[in-house]
Amino acid sequence: MLIGTPLAKNAVKLMLLGAGELGKEVTIEAQRLGVEVIAVDRYPNAPAMQVAHRSHVIDMLDRDQLAEVINKERPDLIVPEIEAIATEYLLEAEKNFTVIPTARATRLTMDREGIRRLAAEELKLPTSWFRFIEKPEELKAAAADLGFPCVMKPVMSSSGKGQSVVRSAEELAKAWDYAMASGRAKKQKVILESFIEFDYEITLLTVRAVNGTFFCPPIGHLQIDGDYRQSWQPHPMAPRVLERAKKIAAAVTGNLGGRGIFGVELFVRGEDVFFSEVSPRPHDTGLVTLISQDLSEFALHVRAVLGFPVHEPVVRTPGGSAVILADREAAAPSYDITGALVFPGVQVRIFGKPDCRKNRRLGVVLAPGPDPFAARDRAVKAAAAVQIRY
Repeated sequence: MLIGTPLAKNAVKLMLLGAGELGKEVTIEAQRLGVEVIAVDRYPNAPAMQVAHRSHVIDMLDRDQLAEVINKERPDLIVPEIEAIATEYLLEAEKNFTVIPTARATRLTMDREGIRRLAAEELKLPTSWFRFIEKPEELKAAAADLGFPCVMKPVMSSSGKGQSVVRSAEELAKAWDYAMASGRAKKQKVILESFIEFDYEITLLTVRAVNGTFFCPPIGHLQIDGDYRQSWQPHPMAPRVLERAKKIAAAVTGNLGGRGIFGVELFVRGEDVFFSEVSPRPHDTGLVTLISQDLSEFALHVRAVLGFPVHEPVVRTPGGSAVILADREAAAPSYDITGALVFPGVQVRIFGKPDCRKNRRLGVVLAPGPDPFAARDRAVKAAAAVQIRY
């Protein structure tokens, strides 16, 4: 691809659908290569909007609003960054525009039912047992079939919102209400999954580029209620187990097609690897690559979607990340990061979100270390030293 000049007639235009913290890093990397970036989200002053060339605020679940902004801007690349998008319109828009990685991949992965059925039923990959539930009165029978504990998630949500581990029949109603309140679709249903007693879970960032498919070294992560809190790279894995993980990731991403980075989430128990989920874009646990890899997941994503070759990513230093969380609802918080920067090698990224609520991610701390777990521990301690003023 020939890259023109931003804001000129020959500019290469990239439109982000979703302008959160991941989109902010994509915007920065795209602009480093001379790409013009338009950020779109449902609220003003979202993180990526603060660094994009221009922005739009729309309801991205509204087909007509989405069509209007795409046809107005006529971008060379449409890059979805969140789940709550009118994906049926993207299938139509793909006739005239390039959707990253593809409109089909976006539609399937933004709906847990679509991607789970693809993985388990079409590709025959190992997954947990599961049921899709549309009515709360169906829960007890499904849970009795799967057994307790089980996991309930909305079919469409972001960053693990709405996910619960259900340990008894008495907890089903509460979990259902939480899933309904957290889902990002106008018509909701849930997935109920059997609980896998895994040894650890990883994100295997998988890059599809013009010169092949490449894998970042595995990223270990800690999630609480399905929401990312810590990650570290590289997570140690036996070579044969890592090869199984790569085969699963290659099968899923190969079926989805297109170019760019995919965050493939996997459970590992002994030598068994189970597919969990995949997102067709940079992954929140991959924020650690900003400090650990030669090229971050965001740089790899931008190179791949622009049609440039990439190489097998290399870990420069073991790295860890820990999020900075709000503990209440407030507007325009302030930050004192002095305490975090006392730790050697630590970097702080404040996302710049215009407001916050309890447990909303407001930033991330990145740290190097002699090994990934030491790096993670340093990041956790540094994140705890960040003071948020409300």
